[in-house]
Amino acid sequence: MVGMWWDLHDRMAASLFQKPSAILFTGTQFPVSISKDIPIEPSPCIHFNYHFRSKANNQKKGLLQVKATVGAGTQSVSKSSETKDLDGNQLEKKTKLKILIAGGGIGGLVFALAAKKKGFDVVVFEKDLSAIRGEGQYRGPIQIQSNALAALEAIDMEVAEEVMEAGCVTGDRINGLVDGVSGTWYVKFDTFTPAAERGLPVTRVISRMTLQQILARAVGEDVIFNESNVVDFQDDGDKVTVVLENGNRYDGDLLVGADGIWSKVRKNLFGPKEAVYSGYTCYTGIADFVPADIESVGYRVFLGHKQYFVSSDVGAGKMQWYAFYKEPAGGVDSLGKKERLLNIFGDWCDNVTDLLHATDEDAILRRDIYDRTPSLTWGRGRVTLLGDSIHAMQPNMGQGGCMAIEDSYQLALELDNAWKQGVESGTPIDVVSSLRSYERARRLRVAVIHGMARMAAIMASTYKAYLGVGLGPFSFLTKFRIPHPGRVGGRFFINLAMPIMLNWVLGGNSSNLEGRSLSCRLSDKASDQLRTWFEDNDALEQTINGEWFLLSVGDEAAASQHICLSRDENKSFVIGSEKNENFPGKSVVIRSPQVSKTHAQIIYKEGAFFLIDMQSEHGTYIEHEGRRSRVPSNVATRLRPSDVIEFGSDKKAALRVKVMRSPPKIAYNEEGQLLQAV
Repeated sequence: MVGMWWDLHDRMAASLFQKPSAILFTGTQFPVSISKDIPIEPSPCIHFNYHFRSKANNQKKGLLQVKATVGAGTQSVSKSSETKDLDGNQLEKKTKLKILIAGGGIGGLVFALAAKKKGFDVVVFEKDLSAIRGEGQYRGPIQIQSNALAALEAIDMEVAEEVMEAGCVTGDRINGLVDGVSGTWYVKFDTFTPAAERGLPVTRVISRMTLQQILARAVGEDVIFNESNVVDFQDDGDKVTVVLENGNRYDGDLLVGADGIWSKVRKNLFGPKEAVYSGYTCYTGIADFVPADIESVGYRVFLGHKQYFVSSDVGAGKMQWYAFYKEPAGGVDSLGKKERLLNIFGDWCDNVTDLLHATDEDAILRRDIYDRTPSLTWGRGRVTLLGDSIHAMQPNMGQGGCMAIEDSYQLALELDNAWKQGVESGTPIDVVSSLRSYERARRLRVAVIHGMARMAAIMASTYKAYLGVGLGPFSFLTKFRIPHPGRVGGRFFINLAMPIMLNWVLGGNSSNLEGRSLSCRLSDKASDQLRTWFEDNDALEQTINGEWFLLSVGDEAAASQHICLSRDENKSFVIGSEKNENFPGKSVVIRSPQVSKTHAQIIYKEGAFFLIDMQSEHGTYIEHEGRRSRVPSNVATRLRPSDVIEFGSDKKAALRVKVMRSPPKIAYNEEGQLLQAV
């Protein structure tokens, strides 16, 4: 399902190196320099900072420039530098085809790189350089799964290595679906084994901005035109002419529309057609927050009824999250996004609410989710489409960008094969046939994965943990915690189908990649305990690397200080209405008629904490996964994260178990009531 989206926590560097600048051209043909000063930060993800410089500085450096002849009619693109032989005679550069690419996003840049590596002449038209400078800041990290990384390796191994080095590995850990309210695992995904068995790289997450900067530098910024919005084109059978918003026109042998879900190239090919609203709006944010189980869990999808939530490690001590909520498109948040999200997800598990509380209001973005129904026709004549421009899909499989990368490889391959056939036969390259061949090769796989993404959204948002969920007047049934039959059947089906699906999605395209050796990186090696974590939730819980705290819940138990449990097996915590000196360890006093003088004891043994009721008058209760049960006297009962311990039967004196990497920040309202501890 969602692959969102991805730890190289031990990697640090403290050096600074520089590379020569390059030139981007604006639509008005004024050069804009992008300096490649790349600071290596002490972080799992490298952020490439590009600084814009003046035209005068660029001329002093003698940089390579792209010139577009200004004047009425069609413009031609040529290099100002000259190529000479050993005797100093000028040589004409030989190119196979001139390819025009509308869109400088991930799909457009990857295809430009793939085509350039095949020897084609490429020009990328981008309406706004924020797609390279700032889109990543707006849209956050992107998941690049094994299938796309393998395709990128087949295109350019050096670029693939740079991308993987800058990314955060998530495929070497546990990923999967959990219940949104209780936080318990529903189904776990193994994305490591399908990759390792097929000699593929392991899934990573990378800053979208960093990825596009790596690609832009590899393509060569001299062929990326800024402020160049393709609004129309003409295909006369022998060439294609693109028309920019500013009126400039450029000729090429073919046009590739990689201009996104609202593609103008697509609109001019097939006429206007509305994108399909998924029924869900999506909030997204990045929090400076490190979960206690970060070493063993990469990402989670929290399931709920008409809402779901996704969280993923993105490296550098940050977590990215997505919150999906079913409602009509075009909504607004009059009270603020964060407050609304806390109203929607406030009763969900700590893994969700902690992230929301740790995210600033101005760091939360909202967008409605659209996709496009797969089409049998991807192009006409000398024009074709790739990526979101033809098969925009919902983000629930994490495969939108991955499909664009696969498209790019296949299209470059088909064009290269057509060129080779033309050379062998002595005939002109059959551009039109090569484009249709690319479309046939991609159509079925893309349609299937597109359908999976839609199905994943339905499954995530129609999940019902218990009978009564979503039944209106019968919702009272939820208090009995009767497992919903659909939950039981769904888990069986997913456990059966998921390995097959992951094998095909991650490895189903690898046989089509030419020139790529089947190999895995030693740095991608997963923990030796990975298989145990899949099969044993207790073993997975013991990987939690954080301190265990007890936080006040009820008014009677309210305390100004949180309680940090000790992992010393020789010391225990004794809870009672009076301070107790008869036990080694710490005494926790809760003054309440429901709390006995010596009420209960918390001990640590064999890597876990246990609660023992010491024959208290009013009993000790644990609320776990929504079920409240009395603890038997003198019997050690294991404590779990998020458990609520109630001392007495009136629920007023209670402590909540919370596991964190650092002491909690406790917030109270004006009346002194506990609001949240994170």
